[in-house]
Amino acid sequence: MRASEMSDSPSPLHASADAAAQTLRDLPNWRYMLQECDELYRYLPAGGSTRIAGHQRKVREAISRLLRQNAEVRLQPAAHKPVTAHLRRALDEGRHGVLAPAVRALDAIAPLLSWQYGYEKVPKGLQNSYAYAEIAGNYGPVISEEIILGVVLFAPGCTYPAHAHQGITESYVCLSGAVSENHQGVYVPGSMIFNPPDHLHRITVGAREPALLAYAWIGDKADLHGQKMVFTRSRK
Repeated sequence: MRASEMSDSPSPLHASADAAAQTLRDLPNWRYMLQECDELYRYLPAGGSTRIAGHQRKVREAISRLLRQNAEVRLQPAAHKPVTAHLRRALDEGRHGVLAPAVRALDAIAPLLSWQYGYEKVPKGLQNSYAYAEIAGNYGPVISEEIILGVVLFAPGCTYPAHAHQGITESYVCLSGAVSENHQGVYVPGSMIFNPPDHLHRITVGAREPALLAYAWIGDKADLHGQKMVFTRSRK
């Protein structure tokens, strides 16, 4: 859900020169968030797919290393987008769902999230209906070079255009709301969407409620931090 060349994203070196370095032990709410991400990828079923199970294992291992190493945390300036007006509703709905512990952990850090678009030029129709916030990655807040973790928020009725990620294995975990990918099934809280590298995917959102999804990207460092988001043009 992110691109390496973003006009609205902080620099990977962004931090106050006067601020002392902080770690997960200094900011326990961020540690709890990572622990809940670990739980998602530890206990959600893989549906018998060895490929999905392997992805889940890689995500868990990367998160475990961040926790074990007491990773650095570089808090970014909080930033909002129009779609974040739907965040309270999405969180409230998620608190009553099957993944309530993860939603509560996210709620605790929500005021500190830096919501972004991920494009130098935001595609038409997405300005008011989409944004993402990273939890871990090269840009922080939790500094990692081997995994990108974050959350994405969609307004009711949003259509996220078809796109693919070169060299990136991506998964979404639905925390609240309902979405469909490529019109092939409906994903509700507790569901995981798996996108192998270069898989073209398009997301649609139910008309009545926002959708809040956690996501994880796994891939080589060059692929993780060299992505440029490009949508597939619709054929006329």
